[in-house]
Amino acid sequence: IADMIVTGQILPGDKLDEISLAARFEVSRTPVREALRELGAMGLVDREPNRSAVVTNVTETYLHSMFEAMAELEGVCARLAAERMTVDERRMLEIEHRASARLVHQGAEEDYAVHNTEFHTRLYRGAHNEHIYELVTQSRARLAPFRRAQFRLPGRLAKSYDEHDIIVTAIMRADGAAAAKAAYSHVEIVSDASVVFASAREK
Repeated sequence: IADMIVTGQILPGDKLDEISLAARFEVSRTPVREALRELGAMGLVDREPNRSAVVTNVTETYLHSMFEAMAELEGVCARLAAERMTVDERRMLEIEHRASARLVHQGAEEDYAVHNTEFHTRLYRGAHNEHIYELVTQSRARLAPFRRAQFRLPGRLAKSYDEHDIIVTAIMRADGAAAAKAAYSHVEIVSDASVVFASAREK
């Protein structure tokens, strides 16, 4: 449902009826109700008691503000990860990153999206700061549909891999400043890629 909202298949102002959605996805109303609750937490739908959920209008300006905050948090995580990751954590980060090259060559968008989430989680965990971890994962949850949508853009998988490579190289060298800069730039680029969908929804 989130993907359909982000890509404009479902437009701002559209009502989301539990019964219709349950029939469409061939599930019971319970998972649909839970999905709508999560979409509400992401800010993609607005739902009042005893009324249908309505798709909200996530403006380009608001989306940029969320990505700006996310870029700052990711930069902090990457810097701390470069300084604090254990030898095993660094090794696994590099191994998983190299393995993702196969997904890029295959053009496996969904599989790469899963890898991308895991990659960034390794950075968050590698920072070894539980409060920052909570903040960044909460922010990521709100942006998840938009970050996932970027992989539909031509050539985005390869570019994402190259951006990850710069981050990994900095972390392997324990260069906190370079890791922070690379992570911040990476999220800025993701923002520019993802906002394409928000712009299309506003037209």
